[in-house]
Amino acid sequence: MGLPIEGAREGQEYMDQKRKVILCIEDDEDFIDLLKLMLAGEEVEVIPAVGGQAGLRSLEEYSPDLVLLDLMMPDLHGWEVFRKLKADDRFRDIPVIVVTALATHYDRNFGLGVAGVDDYITKPFMPSRLRQSIQQALAN
Repeated sequence: MGLPIEGAREGQEYMDQKRKVILCIEDDEDFIDLLKLMLAGEEVEVIPAVGGQAGLRSLEEYSPDLVLLDLMMPDLHGWEVFRKLKADDRFRDIPVIVVTALATHYDRNFGLGVAGVDDYITKPFMPSRLRQSIQQALAN
């Protein structure tokens, strides 16, 4: 089953297998829009999920190739979303890139070393840094 393309005619679906689905779990809708702009030239479809609960529901609906995950969200902390995602056999192998304002050495080391995320990017960041991380995660 293909995913609808933004701006496509009603009922038209996208069937190109090269295009990867990225689920962006973030509580800031403006930041999601910015991420979409940053990734506009890439072979990806960015699916927004505003908040942790919406992110977990969207995992079921879209089975993404990659998850971009914020940590500080009011409804469900990002680490709880990550824990639930990795506890589910259907989603455990999906790469996760944390994109967060939590920039301490401890936070980064926890994410990469203890939790085992695929990358840990702190806001603000250069768009090229995000694109490089996504390409690397999708290549593995």
